[in-house]
Amino acid sequence: MSRHESKRLPLIDLLKVIASQLVVLHHLAFYGPMSDHAAPLMPGLIHWLADPARMVVQVFLVVGGYLAALSLAPEGQLRAPMRVGSRLFERYLRLALPLALALLLAIAAAAVARGWMDHHSIPDAPRPMQLVWHLLLAQDLVGEEALSAGIWYIAIDLQLYAALLLWMALVAACSKGRDVVRRVLPWGVVGAVAWSALVVNRDAGWDVSAPYFFAANGLGVLAAWARSGRAARIAFGVALCSVLVGLSQEWRDRLALAAALACVLWCWQATRGRWIVVATSVGTRALGRLHHLGQISYAVFLMHFPVCLIVNAAFNVWVPAEPWPQAFGMLLAWAVSAWAGALFHRAAEAPLMRWVTRCRAAGWQLGRPAQWPTIG
Repeated sequence: MSRHESKRLPLIDLLKVIASQLVVLHHLAFYGPMSDHAAPLMPGLIHWLADPARMVVQVFLVVGGYLAALSLAPEGQLRAPMRVGSRLFERYLRLALPLALALLLAIAAAAVARGWMDHHSIPDAPRPMQLVWHLLLAQDLVGEEALSAGIWYIAIDLQLYAALLLWMALVAACSKGRDVVRRVLPWGVVGAVAWSALVVNRDAGWDVSAPYFFAANGLGVLAAWARSGRAARIAFGVALCSVLVGLSQEWRDRLALAAALACVLWCWQATRGRWIVVATSVGTRALGRLHHLGQISYAVFLMHFPVCLIVNAAFNVWVPAEPWPQAFGMLLAWAVSAWAGALFHRAAEAPLMRWVTRCRAAGWQLGRPAQWPTIG
């Protein structure tokens, strides 16, 4: 999904902003120790943030599928040619390059925090191979302890993108015409959604790999394609029915939320003309601000853990373990996380993404780029 396209999707920006901020608050409440001391002030809120709020990851899963579908196959039509290796390598770089820098900051923050407090939320000093597996986005597959909170999702995002890309490449290789592609493409995703909802997602042992999340991500993909024609809408409806059957067998709040979000996205795009009028009435400045907050959501996601570690450790040493001061510390960590994310986006993520874009424009191929532009 290009940034120009994203500007025309204010609902996506809004969902990304809400989800990224809830992730920060969830980890603040879950890891402590500030939340442990602040809990008597707001026990219900702290409990909700520490447990039910984690379901916000379904927003990322559904929205990720929606945007991937619009990027790779808008209107259910493949963008030719399907250079799988180059596209997957580009996706990896867009995720892993900012992550590598954020991991260095997280490791440094953990080292500082270990000197100030003893708490289970502080990762141990990394081993060389542990760091390598993180950079390869395979840490959970090999059973390595995470060096930063929420990093598992980045690996899952790459796996889901790879699975969708490979399915599209297979359809492109086997089909003869554009109409065949449009008819066949959604049904492989429907099968993946049904398999996940009815079987895989019911076994927590699969939660380190993409199939566990095929249902949520696939619903986002199908919601994006549902506007392209009657067959695509039928496929979306069949996928929803399979999820409902899966929920009748075993209720899962997270999966029900994913289905609801996919329906919201489908309804939103079905009445998109009306929403454009509403968005215009809000004002370009407000929409621009919302878009900016959506753009920095990944940077906030990457930066919040080192910030929260440092603030927690500092308040543990220098601030009384009383509810009100520690609650203020949580608010401070939340605010600083947003500021650090904006700074990281401007100073690191955005230049890296521009470099990746220039490399793609220069005509790179996997392992043999025609030219590597300088970063800046």
